[in-house]
Amino acid sequence: MFNPDELKAQIKVWAIELGFDELRVTDTDLSHYEAGYLDWIAQKHQGTMDYLVTHGLKRFRPAELVPGTLRVLAVRKNYLPPDSSGPRDVLHNPELGYVSRYALGRDYHKVMRSNLQKLAERITQEIGAFGFRAFVDSAPVYETGLAEKAGIGWKGKHSLILNRQGGSWFFLGELFIDFDLPVDEPVESHCGSCTACITVCPTQAIVADGVVDARRCISYLTIESKDDIPPEFREAMGNRIYGCDDCQLVCPWNRFARVAADADFRARHGLDAPGLIELFLWDEPTFLHKTEGMAIRRIGWQRWLRNVAVALGNLLRNQPDNTSAVAALQARCGQVGDQLDRHIQWALAQREGLPNGESKTAKMFEDALSMPE
Repeated sequence: MFNPDELKAQIKVWAIELGFDELRVTDTDLSHYEAGYLDWIAQKHQGTMDYLVTHGLKRFRPAELVPGTLRVLAVRKNYLPPDSSGPRDVLHNPELGYVSRYALGRDYHKVMRSNLQKLAERITQEIGAFGFRAFVDSAPVYETGLAEKAGIGWKGKHSLILNRQGGSWFFLGELFIDFDLPVDEPVESHCGSCTACITVCPTQAIVADGVVDARRCISYLTIESKDDIPPEFREAMGNRIYGCDDCQLVCPWNRFARVAADADFRARHGLDAPGLIELFLWDEPTFLHKTEGMAIRRIGWQRWLRNVAVALGNLLRNQPDNTSAVAALQARCGQVGDQLDRHIQWALAQREGLPNGESKTAKMFEDALSMPE
């Protein structure tokens, strides 16, 4: 037997001690989100992510996914690397590659799951054995809805959870449990009339408040999609080779974001500001070595090169006389596969594109940052 209020308060303390930045409790009723999700699927905004269709509405029904679940412990953990080069400086330098800040350190799935397991073990020490299961972006779980219901934050217009004290630079995780605890209350939205994230999106992937068309999203195109990068989005990709953070970089609430205390999320191998040509010259063993234990590895070497080839094409649009970039692209042609060759040919053709001048990325950021809050 235990006092639910006292145990809840103690669990929150343990969560902080284990490295989480916040823990809140919610129930399992996510039915409010089902209609919007079905509409999103009907519009085919999921792209080629067929698993989002296969699992149907199970992601909104935790007790179906894990029978016996009564409550969900929702956690967040800051990931912004404390020692990474300035994101905007990298985005404005076409010779460098931009990697989404969440992927610069150790794979967050491993870090978060380990901490959630330790939290479950600590609870077990207090109350005895209980049923639980930990999730970190790895199963049909609607993490955004659980975090919003628990009061970790509100769903921003870019679809990410925003927190008044922490912005949006954090990971989410959940521990499903089979005993009752008092739930926390949701918080109100504080986006107001701000549309900076919608305006700055390079491919205009935010098609409505809180709605992202994955087929246009650079994160989807560079990470989830195995297909060719659609030609109409290649220029807008700029030098983004793994993910995209633009909507977070312009969000006013990220003025309050805090850097990660966890050393696991510090940038590895200089990937916070890497030279594109060097990255394109990596062979597969080098790629596997450099990305060991990182989320980046899951896209594989060939998709990595595909993404870098597009960025090199955009470099050549700005620097058509960059002989090193041309030589790197030509050297790779015919080595890896037809898909990469198609992207290399496109990249080389960009020498006949726009003349030297202000980058499109820099102009978009200036426009978005000049908007009233």
